[in-house]
Amino acid sequence: MQWLPYTLLTALSLASADALSKKALRNADELTIVWVRVGYALPFLALTLFFVPLPRLDPTFWATVAAMVPLEIAAMALYVKAIRLSPLSLSVPFLALTPVFIIFIAFFLIGERPSPTGVAGIIVIAAGAYMLNVNSSKEGLIGPLRAIVREPGSVLMTVVALIYAFTSTLGKVAVMHSGPMFFGFFYPLILTAVLTPFMAGKGTLKTVLSRPTIFVLIGLCTAMMISTHYVAISLTNVSYMIAVKRMSIIFSVIYGKLFFKEAGIRERLLGSSMMVAGVALIVVS
Repeated sequence: MQWLPYTLLTALSLASADALSKKALRNADELTIVWVRVGYALPFLALTLFFVPLPRLDPTFWATVAAMVPLEIAAMALYVKAIRLSPLSLSVPFLALTPVFIIFIAFFLIGERPSPTGVAGIIVIAAGAYMLNVNSSKEGLIGPLRAIVREPGSVLMTVVALIYAFTSTLGKVAVMHSGPMFFGFFYPLILTAVLTPFMAGKGTLKTVLSRPTIFVLIGLCTAMMISTHYVAISLTNVSYMIAVKRMSIIFSVIYGKLFFKEAGIRERLLGSSMMVAGVALIVVS
């Protein structure tokens, strides 16, 4: 169970980065925040290189990274757009669908087989996402599903969840062919290197310096999330780690109420509680 504390810290750091990003989006565009989340994390992540040897990188590593980068950038852009368009408590929770997608992807790509209890936990987490819109059940059984379609952030985050199902599984392959701490620095470095000339070409690169205080905080939270993510994923089954990482949903619902005065928090906490039950099933499996 060494992976569990790392994963819970990943969840808290991710929720904190999301709340700070939503606040920063009041005065910045989505692409700037995408750059900030990786670019400002780099100085903090670079410190970890003092504690790990530099690995020899084989063709499998490079092929995996090449497949991940376009998917990751697309996911990050959709992620930031989702939290701009919708409340945190109605967008971030749909990341809970990632474990549902990943259980199939991880099996086909790297042969991971969750136990029956683990599968039950993942299903309960997905059911919790449904309960986040339980007040819409007055429209019928599919009322909560209709509510998802009506909320653009929910739809976008569902797409993000699907993309993350692929990148999380590919990320474990990359970690296996390099190392968790090394990859935790190298991957954001590559993402920043790809995004920087694109922003420079659009003439928007200077915006990444417009709000240094909140941007540094976003970078610090992102660096903490990345470091703990790759350590945790190297210690356990991909689907289990990602499922527990989705505890960030609960933290995001709480942040949404505390800092953005979002309404309808009661049913969203109900859905989050179901996700906690799913996490418990996974932990004891």
